[in-house]
Parts: sequence; structure tokens; C-alpha cells
Amino acid sequence: MNLRGIVSVSGKPGLHKVIGQNKSGFVLESLDGHKVKLIVNLSTSKLASLEDITVFGEDEDLRLIDIFARMKDSASVPDAKADGKSLRAYFNEVAPGHDQEKVYASDMKKIINWYNIIKELPLFTEEAPELPVKNSEPAE
Repeated sequence: MNLRGIVSVSGKPGLHKVIGQNKSGFVLESLDGHKVKLIVNLSTSKLASLEDITVFGEDEDLRLIDIFARMKDSASVPDAKADGKSLRAYFNEVAPGHDQEKVYASDMKKIINWYNIIKELPLFTEEAPELPVKNSEPAE
């Protein structure tokens, strides 16, 4: 799953793809059907890359990308508007070990909404590109 360049913007619904950068921030395109472009100023908004988001866990934090992979393999994903008990039961299945006191129903709804946005995109089945590894040997 390749989530590189997919971000959530504080105060904006849905997900966005980073398509460029200018001196004050980033140029984003919404991932909904409208493909609305917007410029996000980094001094007034916060961006969170889906690749870096984690969910509170009892022992250690759970990576969102791993939760998405389990959601992909699950039989059915509940509606984001389902009641809290249904969402909690589903999250116990796809995110075992999540901290039930710190992960709220609103967090689960947001993750399900994000999953529903990206599950049809080609990047959902792509492998994440490898990061370049620096050669630690001195040049001769």
C-alpha cells in the first residue's frame, strides 16, 4: 500500500494528495470526485501524512497502514455512521491491542471514512516505494 503524499488537513474534511509545493506551503488536490485544488499555508494549518499516522495501542502504537491492510482483508467494513459498540467490535478485529480509552468512536469513524476514500484508488494496491539508503562507506 502506497500512502506517500496522501495527507489529512486540520479543519478540512476528507483526504488530499500533495501535488506541489510553494514558498508558503503545499498545493493539494482533494481525493473526492471533485478534485478541488487548494493551497495550504503551513503557518495556519497542520498536515498529517497517512504514512506517519499511528493509533494509540496498549503496548505500542499501531500504524494506520497496518490497520488499513487488515481492513482490506476483513469480510466487511461497517458504515462510519454505525453505533459505537459496532465500531468498537470491528476495531477489536482489525486493530487488536488498540487502547480502548484513548481511541474514541470519532477516531474510528474517521479511519473508516479514510479507508472508504482510498480503497478504490490505484495506490491502495501499489507497493510503497523504498526510501533511498545512504552509503556509509567513504568515497575513495
